[in-house]
Amino acid sequence: MTEDISASFSLTQLSHKLKTGELSSEQLVTHCLNRIDKYDQPVNAFITVTGEQALSEAKQADRRRRQGDPRPLLGIPIAHKDLFCTQGTLTSCGSRMLANFVAPYDATVVNRCRAAGLISLGKTNMDEFAMGCSNETSFFGPVNNPWDMARTAGGSSGGSAAAVAADLVPVATASDTGGSIRLPAAFCGRTGFKPTYGRISRYGMVAFASSLDQAGVIAREVEDIAQMLNCLVGHDKRDSTSSRMPWTDPLPLMQKGCQKMRIGIPVALLDRLDGDCRKSFETAVAVLQELDAELVDIELPHAHYGVAIYHVIAPAEASANLSRYDGVRYGHRCDSPKDLEDLYIRSRTEGFGFEVKRRILTGTYVLSAGYADAYYRRAQSIRRLIRDDFEKAFDRVQLVATPTTIGPAFKKGEKLQDPVAMYQQDAFTVLANLAGLPCISTPAPPVAGLPYGLHLQARPFDEISLLQAGHALQQHTQWHRQTPETAT
Repeated sequence: MTEDISASFSLTQLSHKLKTGELSSEQLVTHCLNRIDKYDQPVNAFITVTGEQALSEAKQADRRRRQGDPRPLLGIPIAHKDLFCTQGTLTSCGSRMLANFVAPYDATVVNRCRAAGLISLGKTNMDEFAMGCSNETSFFGPVNNPWDMARTAGGSSGGSAAAVAADLVPVATASDTGGSIRLPAAFCGRTGFKPTYGRISRYGMVAFASSLDQAGVIAREVEDIAQMLNCLVGHDKRDSTSSRMPWTDPLPLMQKGCQKMRIGIPVALLDRLDGDCRKSFETAVAVLQELDAELVDIELPHAHYGVAIYHVIAPAEASANLSRYDGVRYGHRCDSPKDLEDLYIRSRTEGFGFEVKRRILTGTYVLSAGYADAYYRRAQSIRRLIRDDFEKAFDRVQLVATPTTIGPAFKKGEKLQDPVAMYQQDAFTVLANLAGLPCISTPAPPVAGLPYGLHLQARPFDEISLLQAGHALQQHTQWHRQTPETAT
């Protein structure tokens, strides 16, 4: 077994090697754990590593394969973002508030991965309660970008993206409220996928903003994403927002590519890009055009309101969701409270970090009497207009393409004191969450030697078109195969 085994093979290839006996699950898990031991300390991608349990499950997986178990993902390692409840394992959400919380049950995402035979190696680092664009707000320290340790890995799923980029694990689960899968995937040179709202159950996924949160996946390539979606998608009666829309295995359909697809380019949104970023984007979409896609200029008139209304709606929902953390039932509890009010105040003051406090205060304000109409309800009205803009665009085109981010990964600390500049990192990604659209970020040509991403969005429940276009791009480019030197 070579040192770069996890870097060299897709999930399909790993599955084949496990099936033929060329590789055992125990060997693969051992290899990944060795890489975590060797490389994770400077990256800080993991909060918890469950090595002993993973090796035990790997041995069981090998026995089951020998007995004829046909599950394609059986015995393949995975990591879970640390907001998916995992029975018997710390589930911290990157916060001091839950730094001692051991989940008593599995989230549906974790349960379905387990049912598919995937083996969890542990829980990945994240911005506290998924609030952040840089993975610098975690109680367990920032995640460093494997391409440049002085730069951020992106947030909030930075641990998952960095773990895959550093080849510590072949695939990782993640969550996306305003770009938290796609932004770190772009910063770390990997593929990130957010399905349509409701496609993957949110049961057991600790809530940030319930109308925006969606589970998804970060992997090396689109084919891996398709494999994972086959495992994760499906109705869940325990989640009232879970969709009953049928799912079709995309793997046989992905070879169709993007022929005859009409791809919309919202030209007005590109004005914020500098020359190198714009050139990267234009190079990536030119490949799709060479593959017989048609590029069409479109308008999204209300898109420039996206970041502003997101930062009204998301904090409002966060304020309601995080009210349960009061130091009474679970989570951090202050020492020797004088009375109930003191218990609430000190437990929350000690348990929450600065970004979470900022958003709770913002959300409480916009929901307060006298301000809900001026802010929250008006933001919801503009959210409807943004969705209408996309519906009109999808009457003309099959996909909408933008860059994933306004620039490549920035340096740690660079934007922490300027929240407005930090929030602008999500300018291209928040729109899909507000409209409930599926979307993918796939690597584009590097900018200044750092990864950059192409962002594709489709109409609700048309994940297949995204996978076809993304797969076609990756079949004809090598950007997604690049690996940071720090992980070799």
